[in-house]
Amino acid sequence: MKYHKYVLLLILIGLPFFFGSSRANTENTIQLTEEHLNSLGIILGKFEVAKQLPVLNAPAKVVIPAAYEYLVSASQAGLITKLNAAVGDHVKKGQVLAQMNSPSLLSMQRLYLKALTDLQLHSFAYQRDKKLWDEGVIAERRWQETSSQYNALVYETNELKQLLEISGMTASEIEHLTKIRQLSSQLSLHAPISGVVIERLGVVGSRVDILASLYRVANLDELWLEIDVPHERLGRITVGDQVLIDNTPISAEIKLVGQSVNPENQTIQVRAKIIGKQSTVRTGQTINTQIIERIETQAFKVPNTAIAQHEGNAFIFVRNQSGFTVSPIKVIGQQTNESIIKGEFVGNEAIAIKGAVALKAQWLGLGSPE
Repeated sequence: MKYHKYVLLLILIGLPFFFGSSRANTENTIQLTEEHLNSLGIILGKFEVAKQLPVLNAPAKVVIPAAYEYLVSASQAGLITKLNAAVGDHVKKGQVLAQMNSPSLLSMQRLYLKALTDLQLHSFAYQRDKKLWDEGVIAERRWQETSSQYNALVYETNELKQLLEISGMTASEIEHLTKIRQLSSQLSLHAPISGVVIERLGVVGSRVDILASLYRVANLDELWLEIDVPHERLGRITVGDQVLIDNTPISAEIKLVGQSVNPENQTIQVRAKIIGKQSTVRTGQTINTQIIERIETQAFKVPNTAIAQHEGNAFIFVRNQSGFTVSPIKVIGQQTNESIIKGEFVGNEAIAIKGAVALKAQWLGLGSPE
């Protein structure tokens, strides 16, 4: 029995000598020989400077800015005779998208041509009376009546011309009507911008009322992301933060943080503008995004395997001449396999990126990685 106690005592005394090369001379250092370093499976690496901090992951919807989307509507009631564009087609500004037969357009053209004829007739009387008034031949009352009638016809003609423009006739079509004086019920609807047909709402052969929607056209050079952010996470999000889209090289920049909370899900809408032209995402698509915060002070990115936890604090192990220095850190952000940390470092130190558990055991004097 005494023999066994003696052996046990020798083992306990010899244990520090076995790990004597790894026990700390001070509380924040670990002395470790090259042989023991290799036996513990420790791998060294370098800091990676971190300039961005992941804030949160959130779903987002790809939308078209309001100023980039247009609705092509029937400017008059009538019968659709032709549709020239399908969904997905690229169209140019002024291109004819649809054609209609509109009886009401005939009436407007007739009124315009009549007003134009009356204006031309009164134009001769106006020029004649103006000359007579300048020569003092006619009375002032007659000149006022003539000029008043002429101005009224000018206003009426301009009004009817603008109504034709509102009805969908172009300036060249109105000029052609003025020249040939021939009525036409055919009305052409033109693309208001150069863009892509997002939706076709009309059907050939159908009768539609005035302002009935036929096409939706959008300029896709600029797209936005609408992100629903939980209101309790909003404190770390500011205008100018970057947004990354999963599995793509595309990024966006936050341009607006909403001011109202959605009562149904307690989220606030954040709007981000996608940077540059791209063809990876589509309008209406729901995608996964990650909001990134800019880091103004010095921070580093390290593998999660480089970090050891003890009594609620985090540490990493920095290589020195005799072993490792145990350095406290503050974890300010985490990703799948990496963490963003801050600490008193230069940035060119060698650190243990694998084997932190074994080093923690040596630091705490446990005698084993477990």
